[in-house]
Order: sequence, then C-alpha cells, then structure tokens
Amino acid sequence: MAKSAKSITVIEESVISKIYYIRKQKVMLDRDLAVLYGVKAIRLREQVKRNLNRFPTHFMFRLTTKEVETMVSQNAIPSTQHLGGALPYAFTEHGVLMLANVLKSNRAIEVSLRLIEIFVKLREMLLTQKDILLKLEQLENKVSSHDENIQMIFEALKQLLHPPTAPRKRIGFKPDN
Repeated sequence: MAKSAKSITVIEESVISKIYYIRKQKVMLDRDLAVLYGVKAIRLREQVKRNLNRFPTHFMFRLTTKEVETMVSQNAIPSTQHLGGALPYAFTEHGVLMLANVLKSNRAIEVSLRLIEIFVKLREMLLTQKDILLKLEQLENKVSSHDENIQMIFEALKQLLHPPTAPRKRIGFKPDN
C-alpha cells in the first residue's frame, strides 16, 4: 500500500508541473494530456476537432503565437518544437473531464479522474494560502500600528532627554544700573 501511495505522489508532482496559468485559468496543454492518456497528440486533436461542440471556450481554447512565445521565454516549455509545430489547445479542469468522454478508453477515464482530484487539491491549497495571506496582512497592520506608537514614545523620550533651551527669565534681586 505504501508503494502505490508513493507512485501516486510522483504522478501528482509530474502533473502539477504540467499545469499552467494562462488567461487567468489553470490549464493543461494537449501534448501533455496526450502523454498522460497514452495517445498521440495528433489523435487527441483529431478527436477534439470531431467533437468541437463539447468544448466551449471555458473548457478549451487554442493558444496564440504570443502566448506560446511567452511560455518559451519563461521556460515553461523548452521550445516551440516541443509543442509539435502547431499551436496547442489548452484544456481547463472541465475540458480535461470532457476529453476523457471523447477518448472513451478506460485509461482516459482513470487519468481524467486523477487529474480532477489534483485540480481540486490545488484549489484547496490556494484557499489555504489565501487564509494565511489574510492573517499575515492582519498581523502586518497590527505591527505597523505598533511601529507608530513606538515612534511616538521615542519622540517623547527625546524631548525629555533634550529639553528645549529657551532663554530663561532671571529671578531674584536686580540692581538698578
């Protein structure tokens, strides 16, 4: 049982490294999905083209040349040759599930379910991080207000240590001359 859990962790790590954030969405590229599903990328694209009505724009979209160039320049992908010469399709979480229905193989269904679980875990991790960031922001606000109070204390101490030196009025007997 421990051995299977370890192999699943390795799969999760490799899948997470293939999830990109494009157009404010977490997506996977067609080539990476083809490898996971055990089919050729060109066959996967053929099935998508045959079933375009199952893939609305919030399930799948095609990357632009500029987006591909950005991914290559940021080393998200090694080169444009890695994509097979064509502009890749990017599948959202829902598109990944629909892709399993289009491919209709047992492996596609198993991999698709696993991918959905990984997407859900990522979403949960992001929510946890948002909570942590909120707490840090609250702590930072509290500390900054303390900084202001400490600064006021230091100013008061400086005034006590260095009182103002205004000319003092002499008291006592004054001669008439």
